[in-house]
Amino acid sequence: MNVAVCEMHSVICNTAVSPNYSGRRSTHRNPNRLRAKSSLLIQKQDTQLTEPLSESISRRLILLRHAKSSWENRSLRDHDRPLSKSGKEDAVRVSRKLQQLGWIPELILSSDAARTKETLKIMQEQVQELVEAEVHFVSSFYSIAAMDGQTAEHLQKVICRYSRDEVLTVMCMGHNRGWEEAASMFSGASVELKTCNAALLEAAGKSWDEAFATAGFGGWKLQGIVKPSS
Repeated sequence: MNVAVCEMHSVICNTAVSPNYSGRRSTHRNPNRLRAKSSLLIQKQDTQLTEPLSESISRRLILLRHAKSSWENRSLRDHDRPLSKSGKEDAVRVSRKLQQLGWIPELILSSDAARTKETLKIMQEQVQELVEAEVHFVSSFYSIAAMDGQTAEHLQKVICRYSRDEVLTVMCMGHNRGWEEAASMFSGASVELKTCNAALLEAAGKSWDEAFATAGFGGWKLQGIVKPSS
């Protein structure tokens, strides 16, 4: 996959990705040290799955932060806050962009917080393939995101628990700061995930266990950041 990386005024730019390409453990790295931001331009590439599942193949991981939530009702617990109007609109846009790029997960693992569930519901209303995906709500995704440096390893364990070898694309939906840290640790790059931003990561392996073991922290390719804005 051709990836051109450019430094641009220390700001992560919007990513242009073509619609037709596919998509354990090593020592911890602190993603907070990875602050020099970059933008990614992903060039058009036709990739078809030609290898049988017995061979090492591409595994694609989408780390999606929930859409913007509302603070109108201050009596609600943080866990129960719904999406704001702009958050709902962003969820629509991001779902359509993932569809255009062909990054559609067969397995979705999501925080059980109200704003994350609502983000997924809106995305499913836009893209039929997301309705067909296997979905699990993982309560620990809500709490782990607040714990420094623990999200990446936790995601790895949960993905390997729920996935099967034939599942090639997994989407994990959750919260910052954990999601931003995990994307940075997996890729070894500085990743900024604002609300409803998705990091597209890719590694090779005969299974998800092998992909995580082989890539470790820092070995996943950051194929782009999908954002609601064009």
